[in-house]
Amino acid sequence: MPIESEQALVKSALGGDQKAYKALFETYRQAIFHITVKIVRNQDEANDLVQETFIKAFGSLKSYDHNYRFSTWLYKIAANCSIDFLRKRKIDSMSLDKPITTKDGDVQMEIPDDTYNPEKDLRSRQQSTGIEEAIDSLPEKYKEVIVLRHKEDKSYEEIADMLKVPVGTVKARIFRARELLKKKLKSLR
Repeated sequence: MPIESEQALVKSALGGDQKAYKALFETYRQAIFHITVKIVRNQDEANDLVQETFIKAFGSLKSYDHNYRFSTWLYKIAANCSIDFLRKRKIDSMSLDKPITTKDGDVQMEIPDDTYNPEKDLRSRQQSTGIEEAIDSLPEKYKEVIVLRHKEDKSYEEIADMLKVPVGTVKARIFRARELLKKKLKSLR
């Protein structure tokens, strides 16, 4: 909707014109629904939030700054209503430290710590060692560019300056080094 039409409808609504309120509602209802449903991910709740958005917007229409688009102001209200709704929603949770009371007495929860996995850790170290060995086995001109690019996080231009070669040469060497590494690392999988 052109900003002039938007502003005219807002002005009419502020004057008490019910048709202007209805026109604003009809114009923006679908867009507000899309905003709210994306945030709350529930159509019924989103429909309720559309209503809440318009109630808040029309209730504070006097505070609307005409230097900005009405639609932008309305979308911000919709997003805020949706976020507030999510904040208010209670999360059903259980304390890990607090005993649970049952008819047979209190029960303490014991949750196993499975964060450390020695087998996975060993595999990761072996892969890391294999990668290091593969890089070390590259011809010097390829090893050099791979280390500068991926370990020292240098740009192509920085590498070219350091090695006193054109950027195109750096890119070609990095490409060739990666191809050689792919072949060497296939055996690690």
